[in-house]
Amino acid sequence: MSEALTISEDVKSQVTNEEWSLREDLAAAYRLVANYGWDDMVFTHLSARVPGPEEHFLLNPFGILFEEVTASSLVKIDLNGEIVLDNGYQVNAAGFTIHSVIHAAREDAMAVMHLHTDSGVAVSCMEEGLLPLNQHAMFVYHDVAYHDWEGVALNLDERERLVADIGDKHLMMLRNHGTLAVGGSIASCFMRLYYLERSCDIQVKAMNGKLSMPNQAAVEMMKETFSNPQAWEGIGATSWTALRRLADRIDPSYSN
Repeated sequence: MSEALTISEDVKSQVTNEEWSLREDLAAAYRLVANYGWDDMVFTHLSARVPGPEEHFLLNPFGILFEEVTASSLVKIDLNGEIVLDNGYQVNAAGFTIHSVIHAAREDAMAVMHLHTDSGVAVSCMEEGLLPLNQHAMFVYHDVAYHDWEGVALNLDERERLVADIGDKHLMMLRNHGTLAVGGSIASCFMRLYYLERSCDIQVKAMNGKLSMPNQAAVEMMKETFSNPQAWEGIGATSWTALRRLADRIDPSYSN
């Protein structure tokens, strides 16, 4: 039996079926991020809150590529950054700073995802931020907050400002840094992130020409429809089964 399978069986035996299912979904999300080319070597992070009163959450093992993340390699930590299930891995301190405070402050933050894509960083550097240019942007434009860059997120004092800036929104442009999404599930968080990243990519490409802005009535209609978190849970539920099939085709080892 391989070392990877031994670790997988050991972790699986120590967690609930519900947590293991969550681990599989989060590991699949890491593989999908890599598939879409959104990863940044071993940096950036996707996290998920473990069901239960303990306020534990799962984060990627530092030093592991997104295409290598598995259900058992995800690290379970508490809100103080302490590892509560030792599987031989550590976490990135900057990842803990950003994710822990949002999980702590937002009961609805079952998943938090943060990226450094070229297009996301480019739009985060634009003074106007995300523009309501296209249909993809209309899904998320109204739900985007902004947080000014304070350097690599190692200062725990920054957490209060992060929470204040995101407020009750589900998406954030981290100025000069990247993008961040919050969701009531891994599926809805991933889909919000997908629309934000597509919007940024389209905006960067559109900046080469004269821009045509959509009419305000259409903007308001999309805002009214997609301000409802349940709409995103529906989008996530509809899409996630297909996305898990994609993850299985790419490499089913994520579920180990």
